[in-house]
Amino acid sequence: MPEFKLADRLATLPPYLFAEIDRLKAEVAAQGVDIISLGIGDPDLPTPDFIIEALHKAAKNPVNHQYPSYVGLLTFRQAVADWYKERFNVELDAASEVVSLIGSKEGIAHFPLAFVNPGDLVLVASPNYPVYPVASGFAGGEVEMIPLLEENDFLPDLDAISDEKWDACKIFFVNYPNNPTSATATPEFYAELVAKAKKHNVIIAADAAYTEVYYDEDKKPISILETPGAKDVAIEFHSLSKTYNMTGWRCGMAVGNASLVAGLGKIKENVDSGIFQAVQEAGIVALKEGEPYVKEFRKIYKERRDCVIEALEKINISCKVPDASIFVWAKTPEGYTSSEFVSKLLKETGVVVTPGNGFGESGEGYFRISLTVDTDRLKEAVSRISKL
Repeated sequence: MPEFKLADRLATLPPYLFAEIDRLKAEVAAQGVDIISLGIGDPDLPTPDFIIEALHKAAKNPVNHQYPSYVGLLTFRQAVADWYKERFNVELDAASEVVSLIGSKEGIAHFPLAFVNPGDLVLVASPNYPVYPVASGFAGGEVEMIPLLEENDFLPDLDAISDEKWDACKIFFVNYPNNPTSATATPEFYAELVAKAKKHNVIIAADAAYTEVYYDEDKKPISILETPGAKDVAIEFHSLSKTYNMTGWRCGMAVGNASLVAGLGKIKENVDSGIFQAVQEAGIVALKEGEPYVKEFRKIYKERRDCVIEALEKINISCKVPDASIFVWAKTPEGYTSSEFVSKLLKETGVVVTPGNGFGESGEGYFRISLTVDTDRLKEAVSRISKL
């Protein structure tokens, strides 16, 4: 049987973040240890019944059994525009400033193909969701990480980037509320970022998938599109996944600058066939009627967050108290690297967390806890951590 060599671009991929963790999990589980997985950020809460019922109804309509629109039903895109207006007071033209996505990850992964030429510089605020640099690299871009440091509230120091680098940059990827650090962006930061981008003709690609998981009505995360002038340079990626517990449904959207949205849409015309229309119909219902359910989800996540923060404080593990997201970003105990601590924790307690360095060099010295199991299991997990 012949052997086929993988494309060179795959050789540039960093080691898969969860590969070694998965190996250790299997090894520890084989010893009969009860595994508590706080690694992957996949909500354990079910999709609300009213959304499932909407899907069931739409799936029975033969009209939805054919190929969908590449860019999404106009009714879905209008529901997105209406939601943005109500939530962020951002005006969007559903026809030209909204495109549907098969989950926000798909859109983010395809976006550099529309605008990055080989050798173009792409800046990525890091620690980061791995798809930003991977997708940029696949498009031939040269990726440089801009560190997110705790002393700067995990916001990039924009003035530390030289004018030469700004001039060379094609896309700047940012993500707030941030995965993994849970940091949120301020209006002042976004205003400065938009001003820099306009001055140097840089595209801002903003990942905002976690804006609806927040813990205080007075600290609601903002959209970059609320910033005056942002629509001149920015595209924002969002998703129904975390908001409505629909990760498996693969339903998201990109909104903002019409030419950026159109460029992404052009890629999508050639590589996918859009979202199943019944899922889009259910998504419309979620966007229109989902807020009462999301409020209940927030209460659950807040209880989980507070449980973890209180427990970590008792065992002197320092962490940022998140205002948003489904993560807690904590410092590894003294004397351990991120990977060493995570491996020791899994081997000795059966608790799975994610090493910070898996999100980039700036994540070294931290680990991420996902608030995606119930409170009792979280208490048990932190109790085990305290016995290390």
